[in-house]
Amino acid sequence: MGTVYLVGAGPGAPDLLTLRAAELLRQAQIVFHDALVHPATLALASSAQHIAVGKRCGKLSVAQRFINKRLIDAAGKYETVVRLKGGDPMLFARAQEEIDALSAAGVPVVVVPGVTAALAASAEIGVSLSRRGVSRSVVFATPRVGAEEDADDDWTRAVVAADTAVLYMAAGQAQAVAAALQAAGMRPETPVAVVRNASLPTARSFHTSLAELGAAAEQWHLSGPAVILVGEVYKQADAAGVAASEFSGEHERHAADGTAWWR
Repeated sequence: MGTVYLVGAGPGAPDLLTLRAAELLRQAQIVFHDALVHPATLALASSAQHIAVGKRCGKLSVAQRFINKRLIDAAGKYETVVRLKGGDPMLFARAQEEIDALSAAGVPVVVVPGVTAALAASAEIGVSLSRRGVSRSVVFATPRVGAEEDADDDWTRAVVAADTAVLYMAAGQAQAVAAALQAAGMRPETPVAVVRNASLPTARSFHTSLAELGAAAEQWHLSGPAVILVGEVYKQADAAGVAASEFSGEHERHAADGTAWWR
């Protein structure tokens, strides 16, 4: 019986993989990967079979129970099986369902953490999720309902109670998200930042208020992987050098010595 490794692919940029993740990809005989994993990351598993099992909103995707079965079957054939997940495996990635299924089948499971999108987005715009005197609590939440039994979850309660919130899988329903948070008691003028493709050369960001979030998302034709960041820490975000006008511009990344290393 082989081992299944639940590996975090990080927010997108291949060089944000952990050393452990990169080594496991090189050793893997088979890799089951999410839809948004960067091609250069998959290329590290040069001797492995690559199987796409990612889930995308509004598109056909592989049922979770089928993914579980394929992982169990693969562990019976291969020594090193990698389940490559975007971001961190343990955050909004259905890792527990896979861990439970594999453990019930007697398959060894090892989790390898990755950089989650919230951290990459914060780095992208240069605004800390926490700040002395402003934010002492941070919550990660999603309005996405994955199954009927999740329908009664009140995600807004945790978001409103936190100083800073990061919303995953929410950009596509920005208008509804803004309305729900305001109905739950969040102030319309609460600062909001939206970051798309964090850590990649195609990263874009804009700043707005909760009341204007829906209109801003529509104006910028927001699509693709994005996170919505909400809280007073973003009140002076424009002063940090990221304005809404830059959303359609090109970013240039710099090394510590000032030389450009990404364009």
